[in-house]
Amino acid sequence: MIDCKVKICGLRREEDICCVNAYLPDYIGFVFYPKSKRCVTGEQAQKLKEKLDPRIRAVGVFVNADPDEIIALLQQNIIDIAQLHGQESEEQLRKIREQTGKPVIRAVKVTEETNLQEAYQTDADYILLDNGMGSGKPFPWDAILQQLAQEELQEKIRKKPFFLAGGISPENMEQAAEAFRPYALDLSSSVETDGVKDPEKIRKLMETIRKRGTE
Repeated sequence: MIDCKVKICGLRREEDICCVNAYLPDYIGFVFYPKSKRCVTGEQAQKLKEKLDPRIRAVGVFVNADPDEIIALLQQNIIDIAQLHGQESEEQLRKIREQTGKPVIRAVKVTEETNLQEAYQTDADYILLDNGMGSGKPFPWDAILQQLAQEELQEKIRKKPFFLAGGISPENMEQAAEAFRPYALDLSSSVETDGVKDPEKIRKLMETIRKRGTE
């Protein structure tokens, strides 16, 4: 059974917005990292957000961006949540949240050596488990699953839920949801065809999740 929220990341066209408005994932992501092929400007994101169904929350994805830039986008309601993928300090993270009152997601690059107890020391509102920055490949699941079973960590997860990314696709999302019990699944390239969001893949994804969630 799939019982978690869904985030579809990397939207950059009006067609993408029309698609998610039709199928209503819980979150979408705008990427503000200049080196990403899915990067959008603040102006582009504003135009897209204006067309986004208000029931969907927009996440801004950043890598070592100026905190004031992030704060401005949050205060202008172009994004609702900030997702930090770089080496941003906890001081910067707290500044963003304190000046906006908006949630912050801290991305954690998972390797065989990752210690989730240490990762959970952040003041972020959510954690995102990934294998890097949008590679679309899974991280080593076994390295994390044993840690997630620890009672002490489970208590922290209840207070600070996590998004699961890194190679999540319609083909493995049920397995991932059952193994990890994440707050949300985060997908991007797996719902694309030739580098753009595919409405049919998104439709099948959301229909599968809704069907499984009612069983």
